[in-house]
Amino acid sequence: MIQGCCSRNGSTWQISRRESKCWVRIFDVQSKLKRIHDLEVEMAKSEFWQDSQKAKSVMKEASSHRNDVERWQNFQKELTDLEDLIEMCEEAQDSDLSADIVESLGKLTGEVEAIEMESLMAGEDDEKDAILAIHPGAGGTESQDWAQMLMRMYARWAERHDFETNVMDILAGEEAGIKSATIEVKGRYAYGYLKAETGVHRLVRISPFDANHRRHTSFASVFVYSVADEDLEIEISESDLRVDTYRASGAGGQHVNKTDSAVRITHVPTKIVVQCQSERSQRRNRENAMKILKAKLHAHHLEEEKKKLEEIEKSKMEIAWGSQIRSYILQPYTLVKDHRTGVETGNVVNVLDGSIDEFIEKFLRSLERESKG
Repeated sequence: MIQGCCSRNGSTWQISRRESKCWVRIFDVQSKLKRIHDLEVEMAKSEFWQDSQKAKSVMKEASSHRNDVERWQNFQKELTDLEDLIEMCEEAQDSDLSADIVESLGKLTGEVEAIEMESLMAGEDDEKDAILAIHPGAGGTESQDWAQMLMRMYARWAERHDFETNVMDILAGEEAGIKSATIEVKGRYAYGYLKAETGVHRLVRISPFDANHRRHTSFASVFVYSVADEDLEIEISESDLRVDTYRASGAGGQHVNKTDSAVRITHVPTKIVVQCQSERSQRRNRENAMKILKAKLHAHHLEEEKKKLEEIEKSKMEIAWGSQIRSYILQPYTLVKDHRTGVETGNVVNVLDGSIDEFIEKFLRSLERESKG
């Protein structure tokens, strides 16, 4: 145990080497170093580039492991620096150093918590980017406004995690809110985090659109898909596609509204429909629509495989009205409750501003417990 004390202000710190060893297990450094060596041996072979898709996949995996090892090395350096800082504080009895120690310890703690979260995401697609689709339920303007509130919540959450967001498609409501939105979230483990948000979200509040100020209940559904790798072999025959073009609606300038730039693609065998109208160019809208379609077909394929193997997780609720995963209550009291894990908080404003990590963490931990049986 490494510990320190500054008598000038009574601050104390404790850093456990036992905990540090636990963090080694979270990083799994030795396994990653061995895997990097094996991949480098494979990359050194003369025939490595004969299969370009496989080569890209190997290089991507090697880069990912190198980043993890570098992250661990930086963490170890920060821990050593913190130990030195504690020793200096003990000798000098300097309160300014005490403040630096508290700040550094808080930073390290945050890094460990993030790494521990990532250790819960061992799914094949968890490290990938995500596509988030939001749809309001029945209720017109009220539900459409709720869907837009959810869209903002996820945008703020992504911003806090330094994830990049790209609105691929959005359809505005007539009075307020949105009829639908499709957002790409880019960043390592974006899908691993956001998969916890798939389901129906319920809002209870005094409606700002009701002149009689009555309490309304609104629903919106959230679907999350992993972005399929560019080298993933998903066969999409042109003969299976029905492509429709039409004029985009809503804001976007004269060009958008005067040309058939919007694209809707129907995959006939699966009846999956995707659309995109956010870009000025029909070509770009088609590219984005195909990207969404590929992600949905990938998800569809995985779901079919799960059904065949009868391994669908019991904790996953059917995405249908009345099976909400989380409730957000603004009146007559304030409460956000996750019905899958029982986690709740009264700070609704903070949650709607993107503070949903506690809900995500508890859900991922529940999946881990179930997987261990």
